[in-house]
Amino acid sequence: MATCEGKEALSSLLNRVPPLLTDLYQFTMAYAYWRAGRHNEPAVFELFFRDNPFGGGFSLFAGLSDCLLFLQNFTFSDDDVEYLRSVLPAGTDPAFFSYLKELDCSSVSVSAVPEGSVVFARVPLLEVSGPLAVVQLLETSLLCLVNYASLVCSNAARFRLAAGPRRRLMEMGLRRAQGPDGGLTASRYTYIGGFDLTSNALAGRLFGIPVAGTMAHSYVTSFSSLEEVWPQTLVPSGGGGPIDFICLVKGWLGRVCQLLGSKTNLVREGELAAFLSYAIAYPQNFLPVIDSYSVSCSGLLCFCAVALALYELQYQPLGVRLDSGDLCRQSLEVRRVFKECSKQFSVPQFESLIIVGTNSISEQSLAELNKKDNEIDVVGVGTHLVTCTRQPSLGCVYKLIEVRGRPRMKMSEDPEKSTLPGRKSVYRLLDSDGQCLPVYNTLLLDYFANTLQ
Repeated sequence: MATCEGKEALSSLLNRVPPLLTDLYQFTMAYAYWRAGRHNEPAVFELFFRDNPFGGGFSLFAGLSDCLLFLQNFTFSDDDVEYLRSVLPAGTDPAFFSYLKELDCSSVSVSAVPEGSVVFARVPLLEVSGPLAVVQLLETSLLCLVNYASLVCSNAARFRLAAGPRRRLMEMGLRRAQGPDGGLTASRYTYIGGFDLTSNALAGRLFGIPVAGTMAHSYVTSFSSLEEVWPQTLVPSGGGGPIDFICLVKGWLGRVCQLLGSKTNLVREGELAAFLSYAIAYPQNFLPVIDSYSVSCSGLLCFCAVALALYELQYQPLGVRLDSGDLCRQSLEVRRVFKECSKQFSVPQFESLIIVGTNSISEQSLAELNKKDNEIDVVGVGTHLVTCTRQPSLGCVYKLIEVRGRPRMKMSEDPEKSTLPGRKSVYRLLDSDGQCLPVYNTLLLDYFANTLQ
């Protein structure tokens, strides 16, 4: 995983997750512990989720690196403390605020499952031990850092399994994410979950994730005629004088239309102008969206003409993006045309141009896509990936399991909310079919054995 935990990543985390990003009752409980003289009692909490997400059999654990950065830099500023003084009850002892000013996590220790590991319901992901008041204050922030990160990472893994190992996946959900932090978190942890690329430029800068992008329909529809193309020339990659690129592309368009039996009068001049303009700007990175009007009557023809002209000038276009309609059927048609052009015009590279598919892709539609013949090389996924449409939350909880070395257990009217007391170790065992089984530790095994006797 190519990530960057430098100053920029750290600054981003601290700006997004300061110690005040928590529930007010954490401070009222910390004050009550402090007031009772219990704030330094050794305590242990564990963080886990109760049910595997998306109706599946596993999750991926994510967010650990953010949790560790948060703990390493946990401190309240003078402004933080003054704000807390203004919102806590007026009778709060002023000495408590002096206590908060000196607070850090130097006495806190964490045991955790490795980041990116496959995990199961009710298995402790984090075990946090330290002074009771301090580890209590950490609850909401740690849950915030783990819940969505693990959920979206798990969702990404399910998309990867549905896509198979060959097809590349690009995360492009920033515009649909739940706010800027949701977008950054999604970009980072879908990469851990198996995606290859992101469209999020800031995530690329902060975390070293490969970034990619094509063009929007708005760029295509902003053009209406060839007169809007400027400059109109392109210098060959190998050097030499500028070539009239519009004239060159027009010649190729006629040859492509003749080859495919298409009518040149159906080609949208504005679409051709947009492709020309973009190709002149980025002759080595030409990958337009071709369904702004009609793929077969205009978009594909325009692309082939511009791409063949780029090849003539010794440039290497990348491919096309399809964003509507039957992606499988259209990708087959696009690849067929690429092969015909490759053979007719003796341009072997044309046959292997990339086809990107985007269009509200879900895990189900991706699985169905794999069952059909298609030529899609890269799938871009947004909404259903970053919003985790099938399940909005992983439901992680943070429960007290030990105080002063003595196990603690929550009993509940709802058996599902009861907790198992004491510290636990995580074992990875396999059944007779080679499938993973979650087992907590000998304490749990002994607990059940004694109960069943």
